[in-house]
Amino acid sequence: MTTLDSALAIFQQAAKLLGDYASPAALKNFASPAGTPSIAQAKASLAAWSSAAELKPLRSIFDSIHLFQGPGGQHYQPLEAIANDTPPIPYPVEALPDTAQFKESIGAELKDFTADDWQNLSLLSLIVEKFGSCLSYGDADVSLFDLAKSTAAIATAVEASASPAEEVETISLIGGDLSGVQDFIYTIASDGALKSLRARSFYLELVAEEVVQQLLERLQLPRTSLIYTGASKLYMIAPAGEGTQEAIAELRNQVNGWLREEFQGKVFLGLDQVEVKLDAFGQECFAHDWAAINKKLSAQKQRKFDSQIEELLALRPAHEPCKVCHRDDVAKLKPLDGEDGVDACPTCRRMFQLGGQLPNIDSIWRSHQSSRSGEDDEESGGELKIEIGDDPVYYHLFKAAKVIQLEVQAETTFLINSWDIQLYKSTKVRNPVLLPLGNYGQRVTVQDKRGRDREQFLQAAEMAARSQGIQRVGHLRMDVDRLGQLFARGLACPSLPRIASLSRQMSYFFKVYLNSLAAHRDRNFLSHEPFQSLTAGDRKDLLFIYAGGDDLFVSGPWNQIVEFSFDVYQSFRAFTGWHADITLSAGVSFNGPKYPLYQSAADAGRAEESAKNEGRDRLGLFDQVFTWEEWLGHRDRAASEIPVIDDKLQNYIGDDSELALFGVMPFVQQLKDDLGTQYSRSFIRNLLSTAQLQEQWVKQAEEEKSTQVKAIRYFLHLPRVAYTLARVPMAVKKTEGFTKVRTALKSPYNAPYFRAIATWLDLLNRSTANKETNGQEDAR
Repeated sequence: MTTLDSALAIFQQAAKLLGDYASPAALKNFASPAGTPSIAQAKASLAAWSSAAELKPLRSIFDSIHLFQGPGGQHYQPLEAIANDTPPIPYPVEALPDTAQFKESIGAELKDFTADDWQNLSLLSLIVEKFGSCLSYGDADVSLFDLAKSTAAIATAVEASASPAEEVETISLIGGDLSGVQDFIYTIASDGALKSLRARSFYLELVAEEVVQQLLERLQLPRTSLIYTGASKLYMIAPAGEGTQEAIAELRNQVNGWLREEFQGKVFLGLDQVEVKLDAFGQECFAHDWAAINKKLSAQKQRKFDSQIEELLALRPAHEPCKVCHRDDVAKLKPLDGEDGVDACPTCRRMFQLGGQLPNIDSIWRSHQSSRSGEDDEESGGELKIEIGDDPVYYHLFKAAKVIQLEVQAETTFLINSWDIQLYKSTKVRNPVLLPLGNYGQRVTVQDKRGRDREQFLQAAEMAARSQGIQRVGHLRMDVDRLGQLFARGLACPSLPRIASLSRQMSYFFKVYLNSLAAHRDRNFLSHEPFQSLTAGDRKDLLFIYAGGDDLFVSGPWNQIVEFSFDVYQSFRAFTGWHADITLSAGVSFNGPKYPLYQSAADAGRAEESAKNEGRDRLGLFDQVFTWEEWLGHRDRAASEIPVIDDKLQNYIGDDSELALFGVMPFVQQLKDDLGTQYSRSFIRNLLSTAQLQEQWVKQAEEEKSTQVKAIRYFLHLPRVAYTLARVPMAVKKTEGFTKVRTALKSPYNAPYFRAIATWLDLLNRSTANKETNGQEDAR
């Protein structure tokens, strides 16, 4: 039995389970070969593939996390097949889902199965993922898909071992980490930087994918051996032994040699393996092996290019620096955009061109052949070359998943964000592979130099022009808090299938479901309770620079970016069952469209770091850091009912009255929606002045170590607030909505939020006369 046969047998059995679950008639004419599952499954004890186990609705893997505040509640994945494209966010439910309709959809898909389909591993894998990601088999929180994939990976590793299967005791866990990604992506400054950044992010996705492909080819393993890839990391199961070690070492040296030349050493590949006992994969002790491979990768990251020290230290002639990335080792620069633009190196010119080709890219062909015949084809998105070792590989980009006639033959076809079963059945699509990609971007139609209509992503100036109030571009950076700890000690029994399940769920939220949130806010957010929102409109004028395994970087009109940050946070918390240990931290910056993008990214990064330093589960915005709960706020609740107000603060203030408004967003919403434009600029300025003066007094008291810090923070503002409220126009005072505002502003509990409230309102109400002003200070 070959490695492909071994993996195929496992997924045939998983597909047969789905067929039996849906209908006795489904797949009744098909069976797996005798002798499966392999010896690997029995030794690993991953699950009982027998009549003793049955398919059931899947419990959320996030419920099993127990880090600081205990495990989550009891949630089930909704029984829904993954949609063909832009799948909606599958928010977990508390009630046990009904199975009847879901079984019908499975049976309808499997009723026309053919003998060729039964031998198609790519198709079977897609079907098991599409329908089996919400069903458990064995462990209640491990999906059939993750169980089948883990079992197949181990089975093929045993099959590929030099020893007979019965004698194999250990196999390898391979880990890879492409570091320095931010150095490559963010440190550029030029016109069209947003387009170039998106292209750089996409390019590194392909580099990581090429590392995976080369590993699979050199070790002669099927795609099912890949446990996880995303966020520039990869994990794979392979046979143990010197052959695997030599293949890893050779590939690591070849890739890093190419990376050093291509990116001046900014990007580095860590790649290594640890040998794991077969009986450890299904046990709690597997966490130690998982930690061991990550420790090896971290050690390599600390010794980047240590095998190429001589080449790194060799004297090289310096030339005029590239005006985009600033590298100075290229002898001759050329204009970035044909005859126009700044002088740039070949890599930056290629990234700029790629940025213009990316909209609507749906499929990618990987081949060792180059072809320029389709360069001007309306369906062609161009060609990229990745040259690792002596054999270059070409990635042909297409604007549709349909087959394009080229002179070259695809060795692998990557289908971007497509779960369409018919594409995987097609005999014209060679070796189809699902490639999840966080690639949302609002597109506009422009004319190219030949007068043809072309689609391109929104540029910075267009984003600023689409802003409400002040014209600024917003940038959001966000990631999961304590992700390493969640994997290292969050799961009570971190078996391989559980870790694979947790990895896939995290990755899918950022790579798949955020695309849907941006494109279809109505069905993913607005229709769900108890989500809070400032406005009910779309958030479509966004560009995902990067959205990966556990983090993101998104640009767009500043007001849409601010509201999108709240959308993402609430969606993620609901997706994880509102688990207290699984949170996000984020930072937002906004600047003029000509402000250097790398500096904007750094500004957002510093805001995110401030949120982390203040205790995590926070947002840094308007140069202030509050918990998400403080930003989102509450309405009509007593102080004792608001979790962020602790007992000590309540005892000090001595007031448990009902707060009509608490936090930041309720004030902004009340003044913006209920009162419209009636609130005056002087009211906002006075409120902002009150906040700034109060902050100065608090800072001075803290420096003097005064005992009056709390009194200043919570009570000293009251006379100035009364003065501000007295100067509000009478027409505003008489409105019903302003009664809530007046009462809530006088509450000491809201004193910390005045500046954020006033700043947000000011920017929304700012005249566009200042649209040419650049810089963060002016944006404030």
